[in-house]
Amino acid sequence: MDSSDPKQVTVWMARAVAYLAYAYLVITEIILVQGFLLKLFGANTGSSYVDWAYRSLERVMAPFRGIFESVELDGNSVLDTSIIFAMVIYGIAAIVVRSLLDWLTYRLDRLARKRLLEEAQAEAETAAARATTEGLAGYPATGARPTPPA
Repeated sequence: MDSSDPKQVTVWMARAVAYLAYAYLVITEIILVQGFLLKLFGANTGSSYVDWAYRSLERVMAPFRGIFESVELDGNSVLDTSIIFAMVIYGIAAIVVRSLLDWLTYRLDRLARKRLLEEAQAEAETAAARATTEGLAGYPATGARPTPPA
């Protein structure tokens, strides 16, 4: 990465932020699926792991609580439709962020290709200028070619 190019630095920074957001959304989806399955199968709330999973679930479910009513199944099993709705919304957000990451990567590659093309053109111009001043393949720069011996 050329640190002197502000466009490239901006795209790198945006990619870093987008990767952090994407990682958060993936972890959130994992917590939601885990919480949904634990509630559906009626996991024992006395277990420390289940307790931790439910606390994590409560944090990510905060914006979605109360949207839909939970359906009590037999025993401790609960079908929490709010969790399903949250999974869909977080999933859509993850798809949008992933698309943003793909676009930023494309943009970064395009900037790199443009820089390489400019460098290649500059090298070609330098080589052409050098060839003009020094002459081609040992011939004088005037363009006159010696006559071959008969």
